[in-house]
Amino acid sequence: MWKKIAAGLLVAAAFMSLTACGSASTSMPSQSPENSQAAANNEKVLVVYFSSSGNTKRVAETIADQKNGEIFEINPTQPYTDKDLNYRDDSSRVVQEHAQKDLRPAYEGDVADWNSYDTIYIGYPLWWQQAPPVVYTFVEHHPFQGKKVIPFCTSSSSPLGTSGKNLAQAAGSGDWQEGVRFSGGASKNEVLKWLKQQ
Repeated sequence: MWKKIAAGLLVAAAFMSLTACGSASTSMPSQSPENSQAAANNEKVLVVYFSSSGNTKRVAETIADQKNGEIFEINPTQPYTDKDLNYRDDSSRVVQEHAQKDLRPAYEGDVADWNSYDTIYIGYPLWWQQAPPVVYTFVEHHPFQGKKVIPFCTSSSSPLGTSGKNLAQAAGSGDWQEGVRFSGGASKNEVLKWLKQQ
């Protein structure tokens, strides 16, 4: 009889042990604030820019460096010369392009592994208070679903205006943010100050 009782107790103990193990394996640890911060730090950033005089390039490089992001320069297949950029000459390339609203100049190369990026910064100089046509070429050739998109521009005097909103409309998808305009001679500290607000 004592053997039967002992055997019964062993079976009960084994059953309780298995139940406890099963419960432990299905429970999920709560995410600490440190883990949440780590997840945010895993955000993959891409900085895309077109620069005709070097001003936008400097801002783009500061953003990429600060955000540990990759960088892609939009290089038009036909580069712009100083003569092309003469806004006062009605026969110059930029004036002619501005008159052709649907013109989409080609550019060289493309972003590798586009789908892997979470946040996209898009930079450009303001031409007639808008992004240059080649930036539209880039935007219209990429899907922005599920991506946070932050436009930034450089200009000697013009404000950001509707340039970012018009790019968002051309893209047709993505979580486009308000964006920012920097002066042509913006310092690194000005860019870093703005980034801290993001």
